[in-house]
Amino acid sequence: MLQLCSNLHFSNKISKRTWTFLFILFILALFTTLHHHQNAAATHKSSNFYLDTFLSSATNYTLATYLRHLTLHPHLAGTTPSLHTAIYVKSHFQSLNLKTHVTNYTVLLSYPLFSSVTLHFPNGSVLALTLSEPGFSSSTGIVKPYHAYSPSGSAYGKPCFLNYGREKDYITVSAHGVKVKGCIGIVRRGGGLSRNEVVEKAAVRGVKAVLMFTEGDDDQFAGGVERGTVMGGLGDPLSPGWGGVENGEKLKVDDPLVMPRFPSIHSLPISMMSAERILTLLEGAEMPYEWRKSMKCSTSGRLGPGPIMLNFTYQGERKIATVHNVFAVVKGSEEPDRFVLLGNHRDAWTYGAVDPNSGTAALLDIARRYALLMRLGWNPRRTIIFCSWDAEEFGMIGSTEWVEQNLLNLGSKSVAYLNVDCAVQGPGFFPSTTPQFDNLLTEITKKVTDPDSEGMTVYERWTASNRGIKIQRLSGVDSDFSPFLHHAGVPSVDLYYGRDFPVYHTAFDSYNWMVNFGDPFFQRHVAVTAVWGLLALRLAEDPILPFNFLPYATELQDYTRILSDLLEGSSISLRPITAATQELAAAAKETLEEAKKLKEDEAMDQHTALKRRILNDRLMFAERGFLDAEGLQGRPWFKHMVYGPRNDGESELDFFPGIANAISKSSGGLNSGEQNAAIQHEIWRIARAIQRAAHALKGELT
Repeated sequence: MLQLCSNLHFSNKISKRTWTFLFILFILALFTTLHHHQNAAATHKSSNFYLDTFLSSATNYTLATYLRHLTLHPHLAGTTPSLHTAIYVKSHFQSLNLKTHVTNYTVLLSYPLFSSVTLHFPNGSVLALTLSEPGFSSSTGIVKPYHAYSPSGSAYGKPCFLNYGREKDYITVSAHGVKVKGCIGIVRRGGGLSRNEVVEKAAVRGVKAVLMFTEGDDDQFAGGVERGTVMGGLGDPLSPGWGGVENGEKLKVDDPLVMPRFPSIHSLPISMMSAERILTLLEGAEMPYEWRKSMKCSTSGRLGPGPIMLNFTYQGERKIATVHNVFAVVKGSEEPDRFVLLGNHRDAWTYGAVDPNSGTAALLDIARRYALLMRLGWNPRRTIIFCSWDAEEFGMIGSTEWVEQNLLNLGSKSVAYLNVDCAVQGPGFFPSTTPQFDNLLTEITKKVTDPDSEGMTVYERWTASNRGIKIQRLSGVDSDFSPFLHHAGVPSVDLYYGRDFPVYHTAFDSYNWMVNFGDPFFQRHVAVTAVWGLLALRLAEDPILPFNFLPYATELQDYTRILSDLLEGSSISLRPITAATQELAAAAKETLEEAKKLKEDEAMDQHTALKRRILNDRLMFAERGFLDAEGLQGRPWFKHMVYGPRNDGESELDFFPGIANAISKSSGGLNSGEQNAAIQHEIWRIARAIQRAAHALKGELT
């Protein structure tokens, strides 16, 4: 500048007016630069202020109050009490001055009318099995234990114990000389199989009906019965692939696309106490030692069948009902067309204190605290959407219908979907994510106080318990993240505190259980709410999305090593996946360098803002690359090639579902050439998906 002034002073060709004009431009540029630096510093300071305010505004009393109100009555989807919970959530959002709306769908639900199981002894005596739960009469409004979508009918036959109902369990039973055809199967829950898979495997082997029970360590809950759905797939069965809106297209129940989703034989859940009444009477072949050793209930140590007979009857009804999704929107100030979604389902089999309303209470509290920030002057950069789903328990129906109806907008505008279902089941932090969230989640847990260890953060307790960071992935189809990730390709998170609680889907899942066992002081609620809310704040606020795809590439490399060991000795090549993963890793590194430079560039001009937007779009769309338009073989609705459900729940692989399915299918009679070709084809499909993700991350055409 001094040199410029000197040149201007001694030049006869530049007028005094020009010199004055240039000097004013310099002052303006200097002022603008200082203002930008001050503005950036103020933004950083205000961002930290809002994060700190969010954390400090937590109250366990408020969370307890929300949960108490939500669990006053059972609220099964499609019932009047369920509608009342929807109204309560809607009213809460509106009281915070949040833009609120409700989206309704008309869908096929299933309810019980009558059920009975009687034991017929060789001496002619008869005993009716208790199917209700002790201490809960019909006047409480609790639905009697049943399996949604089980066909109505009766069965009469000898009982036979089938362990978990897995393929290897049937092989074991057969090896002991037991013929299961015509029997009524007694199955304990677990073993990695869904209820639908258990019933379908039984039907294939000629089992007439299935009674399922859940084992537990606590005798006071041994009378509890785990309700659930036995329908296959997700969403309304009458509108597969499109939103089930009122007056929209509905298939008939006997349509070829609908019928395969319903089991062909009857099933019913029973308590562990009732299962013991049957199992202690069985004779026949001796139960394998490994089974006896692992069982928590009393048995005779025999497999059956018989000598007693069971008479089983179930009558249910399937009917069209209206379900209600409730939304609240905090519109973004700079990128209103980019969505960060927080979701939890609201419906419950009974009172739902853990599943799902511990999560609902957390969702309501995050909304309360965000509203407080807004009163203090905060507005998120991107739009935040609170989603309260209905009919999740019947097969993620509310969320699936909404995703199907909004698929194009969600695919082009969604940054992330953050799900919390059973927020608090007990001690311990159990997150599941797609891998680009790993670093962000780790960073956030360092800011949240652990509820069970004084002086420690969630991160410290979490890593100490697991000897390092342990993050699960999202291949399972067990909550509302599934339609977002597996169908729409939206990066997803699922958070839990505790797991495997003993009153799952029973009448004992009440507010009383929560205050006596699950979280007496609601500090775990505070912790999971903090992690969930901070994740959303960072995703909605950070100028550059805090996604890191290097952990994704590392995870894919680990999967390939596991697969290599599994396929050792075969002619199958994993080079396509290896090469594609290397390409993704290179793109991830380049993206991190680009993000670092843009973070250091504090310019506020339109050009820099555009560069940030372009980078964010690449980070956001990369997950969509893992989708394949044809979907998984036999289950085309599921389109994610890395994470998704396997056709065989017994598969050793919980990743690359297409390969897992091809390997499982190969044991069913394909010759070696056909088997290898099918597996190799799935390897190529996955490699192409990884390449698409890498290309999206680079943002370049081939």
